[in-house]
Parts: sequence; C-alpha cells; structure tokens
Amino acid sequence: MNKLQLDDFLKYKFLSNLNFSPSGSTAAFTVSLSNVDDNNYKSNIWLYENNSYKQLTGLNKESSYLWEDDETILFSAIRDDADKKKIEAKEDLSVFYRINIHGGEAVQAFSLPLQVSSIKLIQKHKYLIQATCDENAVNYYKMTQEERDEVHKARKEEEDYQVIDEIPFWINGGSYTNKLRTKLFLYDSNLDQLTLITKDPLFDTDSTLILDDSILFSGDIYQTKRDYKSNIYLYHFDTDSVVTIYNGNEYEIQEFTKLDDKIIMLAAKTDRYGVNENPYFYSLNLTSKEISLFAQNDNSIYSSVGSDCRYGGGKSLREYKNSLYFTTTIRNASHIYKIDRDGLISQVISKEGSVDCFDIIDDKILLIGLYDLKLQEFYQYDLKDHELVQISSFNEEVLKDTYKAIPQKITFESNNKDIDGWILKPYNYDETKTYAAILDIHGGPKTVYGEVFYHEMQYWANEGYFVFFCNPEGSDGRGNEFADIRGKYGTIDYDTIMTFTDKVLELYPQIDKTRVGVTGGSYGGFMTNWIIGHTNRFKCAASQRSISNWTSFFGLSDIGTLFTMDQQAADIYDGFEKLWWHSPIKYAKNVTTPTLFLHSYEDYRCPIEEGMQMYTAIVEKGIPSRLCCFKGENHDLSRSGKPKHRVRRLNEITNWMNQYLK
Repeated sequence: MNKLQLDDFLKYKFLSNLNFSPSGSTAAFTVSLSNVDDNNYKSNIWLYENNSYKQLTGLNKESSYLWEDDETILFSAIRDDADKKKIEAKEDLSVFYRINIHGGEAVQAFSLPLQVSSIKLIQKHKYLIQATCDENAVNYYKMTQEERDEVHKARKEEEDYQVIDEIPFWINGGSYTNKLRTKLFLYDSNLDQLTLITKDPLFDTDSTLILDDSILFSGDIYQTKRDYKSNIYLYHFDTDSVVTIYNGNEYEIQEFTKLDDKIIMLAAKTDRYGVNENPYFYSLNLTSKEISLFAQNDNSIYSSVGSDCRYGGGKSLREYKNSLYFTTTIRNASHIYKIDRDGLISQVISKEGSVDCFDIIDDKILLIGLYDLKLQEFYQYDLKDHELVQISSFNEEVLKDTYKAIPQKITFESNNKDIDGWILKPYNYDETKTYAAILDIHGGPKTVYGEVFYHEMQYWANEGYFVFFCNPEGSDGRGNEFADIRGKYGTIDYDTIMTFTDKVLELYPQIDKTRVGVTGGSYGGFMTNWIIGHTNRFKCAASQRSISNWTSFFGLSDIGTLFTMDQQAADIYDGFEKLWWHSPIKYAKNVTTPTLFLHSYEDYRCPIEEGMQMYTAIVEKGIPSRLCCFKGENHDLSRSGKPKHRVRRLNEITNWMNQYLK
C-alpha cells in the first residue's frame, strides 16, 4: 500500500457546474486541474452523452457556460490577445463564445463592455445579464470609445488613492468595492443592444428569476451601509418598467424558483437564529403581492460538508415533476430531498458523503458526489428503483493502491447533547506503538465534517499521525437551534472540543498525550487561538486565517459589522467588554504553546491583521512562533488557492507539527 504524498492533490480532477441540455439528451460540466507551471487551474467544459464523456473545449480557461439549445453552448472566455490587453488595462469587458457540441471550433458570439458576473438565456438571442458596475461610470456600457478612454485615464490617475464612503468597502479575494453595484441588464445579441433594468446608480441586485413576460429580482438601493436583507421587484418586458412587489426589508433572500404555477422564495427572516438561520420556503403571489409561508425547514439548502478536494460549484436546487429537489445537510452528510406542491418535504437520496451538485431528467438524477472516501465522481440515481450507481472514473487511478484512513466514528455526550466526531488511524498502524496526533477544527462555525476524503487529514494520517475532528455546537446539519451559538463563542464549543479530546485519548491509549497538536481555519483558527490561551495541553498549534480580536474584526472584515454584532451578540459601542471577553488575544498572556500562524494578504473575511496581532502578542511574551503570509491569496487558500501556495501551506503546517510532535 502506497503512502499519500503531500502534492498528490495536484493530480486530482475537480468536477463542477453540471447542467443538462434543454431536452436532457446531453449534460455539460466543468473539469478543473491544477496547473503547477502557471500556478493556476486549467478548466474546460466537458460533455456526458450516451453513457460516455468527452472534452468539448481545450484552451484551459472555460468554466462558466449556458445551454442555448440542445446543440449549442455559450461560454465566457478571454482568448484574443487584444482582449487580454484590454483586461490588463482594467477595461470593463466580457467576451462570449459559441460552440456546437458535435464539432467545430468555438466562434465569438459577442462581447460586452461590462464585468459580467452572470448570464441567463431568456429566449433566442436575448439574455439576462448581471454585471458589476462603477457608480462613478454608470453609463460606461453605452459610452463611445473616446468617452471610455477618458474613464480609463481617470481610473489610472486615481490608482494611488482609495476613497471610502460606505460599508462594506471590500470583499474577500477581490478588491475595494466602494460604489460598485451589481446591475441588471437585458441584452439582444441580434441588435447588439443593452438595456439597463436597475437604473438607480446605487441599486444592488441579488437573486433573479426569468418569467414568461417579466423578470423577478431582489436587491435594494444603499448609499453608505449595505443591508443584507432585500426587497423584491418585477420588471415587465412590454413596458420596460419596474414595479415594487415587496419593500418591507424583512427577508434575507437566497433564491427564487418556480414550482408548477407557484413562485417559491427561499428566504430567512433571521429574527430567531441570526444571520446563519436556515431559510424557509415562501410562496410569492405577484398579483396580490403577498408572501406566505409554504413550508418550514430547519436545515440548510446546500452541502456544508467540508473538503479540500473541490474546485467550482453548481446548482443545489432543481424543479422536476411538480416538486423541488434540493441538497440539504443532515447531521454529517449532504443528501437530496424534495418538496412537493403541497409543501411536504421528503428524503430522496441518503448516503454518507456529499452531493456537490446535480440535475434531473427522465426520472434519473445525475450528480457529482464525494462518497466512500473517493474523490469526486459522477453518480446516477434512479427515482424508480432507488439505486445509486457510480458512472464515472475520473479519479479512480489517482488514489489506487494508496492508504486511505477510514474515519472511525466516535459519538459522545457534551453539554447534554450527543456529538459526532471521528478519528483517522495512522499509516501502518500498530496498536502496540504510540503515536502523535493532530486535532483539526472546521471553519464556519456553521459547516460540518463528514465521512468524505479530506486531503490534508489523510496526508497527516499517512505521515504517521492520528487525526481527530468533530462537529461541536455551532455546526450545521442539526437544525437552527444546534447551530446557534451567538454570544457563546469560546464557551460551550470549547468545552465540547476539549471533551472530545479527552474521549479520543481515553479510547486510543496509543496516542501519546504529550504529543498532540491542534489546527483549524477561519472559525477553526479562532478556536485554535482560543485554545492556546485557555490550556497548555497541546504541544503545538497552527492557526489559519483566524480571528483574534472581535473589536478589530468588526471594522476590518467584509462582513465585520454584520457578523460581529450577530454572532457575538454585542457591538463596539455598548458591548466592548463582551467583544473583548470573547477575543482570543485577551488571553494571549496565558499562551505557552508554540504556534504557527498562516494568513493571506487578500483575506478580507478574516483580515491578515487578525493573525498578525496574535502572533505579535505571543512573540512579545517569548513564545516560539512563526507567521507565514501568502501574497495573492484570500480566505480560500486551502481549497482553491494557487497550487504552489497550497503545497507551501500544507508543508508549513506539517513541518511545524513534525518539529514539535515527532
């Protein structure tokens, strides 16, 4: 049996963005691969037809697409050298190509003077466009080239300055977003004509749904402070006018969809469980403008099962035969459920693992999943015989004859709740020997660990470590109440993680109690920082993309004001003492644990200052520490960072653990 190598993930094929053609005869999807030479990812569009797979595009930069008809796919790409220069000059430009799935080269269909974030087909030659626009150049799309050149010149002159007059003012992995808004357009490719729907310069669009004679959309105008709750509007094609359907500012809207003749809205009021509250299904009547509860739902409408073996996303909600099928996380896995026209919710597919995206045709569900400790593959589920079958082998050879530690489930009690955890046994495990161990804590906190392949943890097991992990209070999969730890960070969750550690050491005396390390990212980084300030039981720690100080996070994170006031149940005005009490840096004086910090410069979710503060606080105290900062990376380094950077990150953590635990 071979050992898993640190850089084996560079060989993995990542599958995403699955969609059937209009008739369902063919499915398209995206395959992405690490490209070490250019330190990025190669992405191409593939097809599944007649039980076989074939690659459609080949320039390694095609991932976003839509079906125009059964034979034609439209996709966005920057292929022409002249277009590349325009992008480098920071011009607003999106270029779309059209390709026949049965052969021939892709040809340019049209280009738009917009930064397009989404395109949907309304009917032949007509599209719904969402694009990021600058309020200071709101008419850029209809300017002459001479006028655009003046805008480019003005942007160039302003490159050394950044004026901020609103919050949030930046976004994770992006840049400053001041006065940038997502606008809604119609585009007629026959006429090469763009029509702006959301005409107010400060209107920001969220969800959209194309109807027969109109477009339903959510969003709102904001000038200095974004409200994460949206209002609802309807655009009529025939009159080129927008009417307000709802302006009560009560719902955090996730998506609109149709169910027979009903319009269904997935939304949360967030009044009971805060910003992490799971959405309910609501029915929206466009005539009466009434919103009524269609079905209560206590679970998420997506997969929150963590893994570092994905790249790209896909749809988790589909309408099929008088029902809505959706992905939901239950306990430690994501499944497919459905809701019928009467609002009754029932289970369709239940299997330990993760449904990453899916589509349905002819009573068969085609899905991309993580099952049985395998990497992503295609699976088909027959709605009649209820059989789930693997139908691809994209990654079968990559891990062939490689040791994969089987997660050993440990269910224990903490705070009067049963909690799920797991342990991975080391390579060539011998129960007569002793081993070091690593505790890994997930982010969120509203996500889950499950029984799926997780490269970093499997690698550590192959390097001779026990690896253990659990889903404490605050995790997803068990309803709103279990996930609600507002105002409790560092209390019940910390107690549960320590109880879990005790349980693991009790069940596995082969673990040397003096050689246990701890690591985690995001919320897991917060908890790592919290742990080292509250116990010295761990020999070393690695804190990734962490939070150390809620008072600074409040003003720096792209979700700072919203998340801090909600999750900590306090603000900097009247609740400073509470924010400080929940801040790990308050307890830095207690730290004796050698700690590695890893952070990305473009992480605006948990900004790099959070890691720097904690690092400085414990180094000043004389504690061995190391801070590794990544340029050109953001909060998603461990999952979608540049391949070489991901190798360096995992090397840094592993070397730190080896230094203190072996």
